[in-house]
Amino acid sequence: MARRNDHSREELVEMTLNCVEDFLKSEPYQSLSLRKIAAMIGYVPSTLVNVFGSYNILLLHVVTRTLDDLQYQAKNRLADTDTPNAALFALAHLYLDFAAANPYRWRLVFEHTMQGDKMPEWHSDRIQNMTGMLETLLRQLSPNKSDDDIVQASRVLWSGVHGITLLSVDDKLFTDAPVDGGKLIDNLLTGYLSSWVAS
Repeated sequence: MARRNDHSREELVEMTLNCVEDFLKSEPYQSLSLRKIAAMIGYVPSTLVNVFGSYNILLLHVVTRTLDDLQYQAKNRLADTDTPNAALFALAHLYLDFAAANPYRWRLVFEHTMQGDKMPEWHSDRIQNMTGMLETLLRQLSPNKSDDDIVQASRVLWSGVHGITLLSVDDKLFTDAPVDGGKLIDNLLTGYLSSWVAS
């Protein structure tokens, strides 16, 4: 069993989060526990509580790193687009691709609850960055829309894309013939954006 002074706090944080991310490559977060994570890295659970504050905050750090990863990929993907419309389609497809490639990390983002712990500001900022990217593109696409219209449209699109992604990743579209989630997303965005810009 490692002692607390075998690693710096920063090293212990990185080691712990890498361990959880490796675990989530093949197993759901429900199979994890503070005790299991501590055992995997050779420490006692109380050390992780001292470093992170709680198990909820530990998992929230994993969620935050997942959002950072998604945002980094989004910025790279948007660099290859030349119109707001193309960028919106690229973001939606990235979302689907990311969830398909990282189903357990992606699911943790939306299923994790704080269970009474206060949401840290550093995490709220990550959420705002993601939704802000979508709102910026919609504003470029239709600059005369009100702020309320932009926010509402961003949530409609995100909800639709998220729903298609969730059903695709879980293979719950319930069709006799195979259905391509990407084509469903194209269908959703084409219809919605055409109507929204024209209104």
